[in-house]
Amino acid sequence: MKLQGQVAIVTGGATGMGRGISALLAAEGAKVLVNYRASAAAAKEVVAEIEGGGGEAAAHAANVQDDDEVRAMVDAVESRWGRLDILVNNAGWSKVTPHWKLDDLTDEIWDRTLNTNLRGAFYCSRAAVPLMRKNGGGSIVNNASASAYNAAGSSIVYSASKAAMVNMTRSLARALAPDIRVNAIAPGLVHTRFAGWPDEAFEQGRQHSPLGRIASVEEVASTVLFLAADATAITAETILIDCGSTTLATARPGGRAKAQS
Repeated sequence: MKLQGQVAIVTGGATGMGRGISALLAAEGAKVLVNYRASAAAAKEVVAEIEGGGGEAAAHAANVQDDDEVRAMVDAVESRWGRLDILVNNAGWSKVTPHWKLDDLTDEIWDRTLNTNLRGAFYCSRAAVPLMRKNGGGSIVNNASASAYNAAGSSIVYSASKAAMVNMTRSLARALAPDIRVNAIAPGLVHTRFAGWPDEAFEQGRQHSPLGRIASVEEVASTVLFLAADATAITAETILIDCGSTTLATARPGGRAKAQS
C-alpha cells in the first residue's frame, strides 16, 4: 500500500469526486478524514464503506468558508491520529449561470463561489501546514478545473475562482517548499451531481472529446493518488483530466465554447 501509516483530509469528501478520492486513499492505506458541510448521511456511508474494506476513516462536519471550523477540523485530526500527510482541497460550489447572462451573476453567487472554492482551500492549507511539518512535511492537492484554462465553466466566477486556484497552487508550492509539495488537478466534465449539470451536457462533452468520452471519478482519484504518493519530484503543477478536450479544443458553431465543470 502506497499510503500505509499516512493520514489524509479530503474536503467535500462525501460525494462525487471527493467520495472517489476518499475511497482510493483509504484503499492505499491512509486514514482518511471525510469532510462534509451538509452531506452527513453520505459521509457516514463513505466511512462505513472504508471501514468495511478494512480501512480507517472518520466523518467531520466543517464549512471550509469558516476559518475557525477549519482549524477545529485539523485539531480533530491531530487528536485522533497525531499527524497529517495529505490534504485534498476538493470542496467546491457552483451554480450554473450562462456566461452571457451577466445580470444573473449575483453578489451572492460571487461570494459563495469565491469563499468556497478559493478562500476555503487557502484556509484549509494554512491550517494544515503546522501539523504536516511536525512529521516532516506532506502533500497538498487542490481540485481546480479545466475551466481555469478554457474559461467555459458553469459561471464566469467559477472559472475565475479555478484560475485563481491554479495560481495559488504555484504560490503555495513556492512558499511551502521543500517539505510540502503543492499541486492541482483540473478535471473537465465528470459525471457527478456537482452544479446540477443536465445529462445532455455530459453527452455533449463526450461528442466533442478527442478520446470520445469524459473522465471518470476513478480516473480523477487516481491522479490525486499519483500527486500525493508517487510524484515526489513534482510541485506547483496542475494536471488536466479532460480527455484532451481543452488542449485539443476546436472551434464550435456560434462561438460558444462547450461547458466544462
